[in-house]
Amino acid sequence: MRAYIGRQQAVTAEDFAELALGTPPELWLGVEGETEMERAAREDAARDILADHPEMYDDLIRMAAQVIEEHPDLVDVVPLPRPARRRRTARKGVAA
Repeated sequence: MRAYIGRQQAVTAEDFAELALGTPPELWLGVEGETEMERAAREDAARDILADHPEMYDDLIRMAAQVIEEHPDLVDVVPLPRPARRRRTARKGVAA
């Protein structure tokens, strides 16, 4: 079975990520062995993209949260118990 996003065929998980993001994942994650100069250039490019598309950051966070929620086996995530909410007690007296 073939999968297409728009007119592009997605074969690998990296293809799906790139098509969903509109940029290669390496732009955001980096690559092993990159030099400081390459890293700085990559981060500059990422900043420019986020400046041009400020909504992209929120979209990426939502997408990452959805992936983690639907596929917790992909990451080592342990749900933490939510702390019980403390009730505020009413203060009696007059403010100084």
